[in-house]
Amino acid sequence: MSRWLRFRGQMSRRYIRGCYGFWCCPCLACSVSKDFGENTCLPLCDILSPAITSALGIPLCVPPAVLSMRVAMRHRYNIHGSVCKDIATSCFCEWCSWCQMQRELKHRKKNVPVMVMQPIPQ
Repeated sequence: MSRWLRFRGQMSRRYIRGCYGFWCCPCLACSVSKDFGENTCLPLCDILSPAITSALGIPLCVPPAVLSMRVAMRHRYNIHGSVCKDIATSCFCEWCSWCQMQRELKHRKKNVPVMVMQPIPQ
């Protein structure tokens, strides 16, 4: 019985995280940006830039903040991929991209490498 309760608790946490990304993705994007060490308001560029650029007559199809965060995260953590794939993911499913980055950051926080340094005997 305790095994079932433990499993049930894990499922409910996953469900809550999924709801957070689905119902309030701007909040998720801001928290991912903050956890990555960037400005918390950086995702507002993605939310506001289409309206501002279209008002100026400039077409914009690639969300700048999510694309730059994906590329920076790939380089920082040495994740294989390409800028073309990042552009495609950012254009076609921006919210999925933020959720993916949130999972990656959460995974990286769990697995923090620990280095023990000892003095060299002389």
